[in-house]
Amino acid sequence: MGNIAFDLAHLLAGGLVLVSFMMLYQDRLYALLNVFALQAVVLSAAVAWQALIQDASHLYVTALIALVFKALVIPGALHRIIQKLGIHREVEQVVGVGTTMLAGMGLVALSITLMLSLTSAADAIAREDLAFALSVVLLGLLMMVTRRNAVSQVVGFMSLENGLILAATGAKGMPLVVEISVAFSVLIAFIVIGVFLFRIRERFDTVDVGALDSFRGEKR
Repeated sequence: MGNIAFDLAHLLAGGLVLVSFMMLYQDRLYALLNVFALQAVVLSAAVAWQALIQDASHLYVTALIALVFKALVIPGALHRIIQKLGIHREVEQVVGVGTTMLAGMGLVALSITLMLSLTSAADAIAREDLAFALSVVLLGLLMMVTRRNAVSQVVGFMSLENGLILAATGAKGMPLVVEISVAFSVLIAFIVIGVFLFRIRERFDTVDVGALDSFRGEKR
């Protein structure tokens, strides 16, 4: 059971990193949302497996929250927002896909090197999960800084939060009350972000955050 537990945990956490790279590669908003939903499914499976091997039943709640809200509710709502706002379907990028992917590989290498050296006293599964979790967090940050469209930046933020969930569960989980409060915080943030997108669209007729810089330049 020990080898199977490690191998499957390693596979699911590594799959989360792979899906993060798939998100970086996407240049269409709908495809990006679909890949984000896939990431949420993989996260849910990873958390559920941790619940099984840790005998921590409260982690099943976390897995269910990730599956329902992040794989179904939030991507569906963002699909409707894109349709309602008439947002351009392409993902505006600050740098090319090739450069972004190379930067992502460098961040993953840094994460693995750093976390494996800092967590030498931890068990093997926790070390692997923490290394992969930091990779997902940094790849989410990379998406936020290399995308100009506000919707893709929102997706990057939520991907970052997926990495934090993986880290918390891999490090023997969080108390249930913390998980529920985090879930509600994410929902509240999503509502605020939705309102923010509508306001940007009304004011600038676009959700390209570069319009804000242009607007500030005109006011000067």
